[in-house]
Amino acid sequence: MDPLTALQKFREHVETYVPMNDMEWQALAPHLEVSILKKKKNFAEPGKICNHIGLVVKGAVRYFLVKDGEEITGYFSFENELLSSYKSFLTRQPGENYIQALEDSQIVTLSYRAIQQVYDDEFIGRKMERFGRLIAEQYLICYEDRVNAFVTQTPEERYSKLIETGGEVLQRIPQHYIANFLGVTPVSLSRIRRRIMKISA
Repeated sequence: MDPLTALQKFREHVETYVPMNDMEWQALAPHLEVSILKKKKNFAEPGKICNHIGLVVKGAVRYFLVKDGEEITGYFSFENELLSSYKSFLTRQPGENYIQALEDSQIVTLSYRAIQQVYDDEFIGRKMERFGRLIAEQYLICYEDRVNAFVTQTPEERYSKLIETGGEVLQRIPQHYIANFLGVTPVSLSRIRRRIMKISA
């Protein structure tokens, strides 16, 4: 995807939270960066401060931590979804998780320094502060939904929900990561997939 198209994707995402006219977009766009996060490369790492928030415009990333030498998958961000170690980004404290590209992924990012400049901008500051607040609220909602899902939903129901957000990207990433995220074995995931395919056939 060319950089201009990637930036347009970011604008469209912002506009799902706050309306933005062309002049406002022209004030915001110079603060954005378009880059490729290569497969297996990290967007964030434990012990380091996460300095960026971004939007995945193509590809997918995995959030995980390592405990007793074992990787534990906590979340994914797919296309048109935000990514950040958001607690670290906001508090300026070292993060605890890895965020790693599952495939070559194109992302549009806004650095912590840039977002502070945007907030101080007389023209777009107020609107972007609202955008930042709504993002924070969305993160809290997602976290609560995730906790509730593990308490109230079966792995099959959680996998069905993942299909809604991940779509065809799920077919391109290692299935053991998905199994780990769902809290099941790869064999159990295969059974779940077969059942879902039969239902949708």
